[in-house]
Amino acid sequence: MTVSKVLKQLKKEGTESYKRILMNHGAKEPVLGVKIADMKKMVKPIKGDYPLALELYDTGVYDAQYLAGLITDDSKMTKRDLRRWLSKANCSSISSTTVSWVAAESRYGSEMAATWIEAKKETSAQAGWATMTSLVSIKDDADLDLTELKRLLQRVKKTIHKERNLVRYSMNGFLIAVGCFVKPLTPTASEVAKAIGTVTVDMGNTACEVPSALGYIQKVKQRGTLGKKRKAARC
Repeated sequence: MTVSKVLKQLKKEGTESYKRILMNHGAKEPVLGVKIADMKKMVKPIKGDYPLALELYDTGVYDAQYLAGLITDDSKMTKRDLRRWLSKANCSSISSTTVSWVAAESRYGSEMAATWIEAKKETSAQAGWATMTSLVSIKDDADLDLTELKRLLQRVKKTIHKERNLVRYSMNGFLIAVGCFVKPLTPTASEVAKAIGTVTVDMGNTACEVPSALGYIQKVKQRGTLGKKRKAARC
């Protein structure tokens, strides 16, 4: 399938009402307003089409970039691809979801996360923490560097309230992920969550709220699902 045909189908599925919702959450023009559920109906015939995914992403269209992340073959994604995707992301919503998910599922996830976390650009640092969040949710504990994760938890404890808006949000998500998905570190994550207390983030023109890390971890513990990994980062 060609890029033009995919874009034509995306335009057909898009609605003005959902476009407004996406833009309230940070999406920038061009935006078509395609709901994720409708987008996923398009995935099966083109899933794994790496060249098509790259072309779709390069259009700059929000919906096309999201779809590109759903269909690309992560095993073929290069470091150059991942860097380009981060630099060309339509908005922070794409860089902190699509880009971070694909990076985490690629062979370069840990390297990209470590590099991006240190970035001066806010959206890049946010993507780094989001990539690390995805990694701990899908990787077996044996494949994770627990010592490094402990160091990052202490960094969250010391710096989260001083960090930039988007980075604070992703740090909080990372703290929750470690507490829920890495059972050996649940006690440490819970201690950090208790120490930092409420995390305040400007969520813009949305009704979204910042989840309580300690409350979230406790709920997962009560469900008896601590340490249960996800099958994939992308959703």
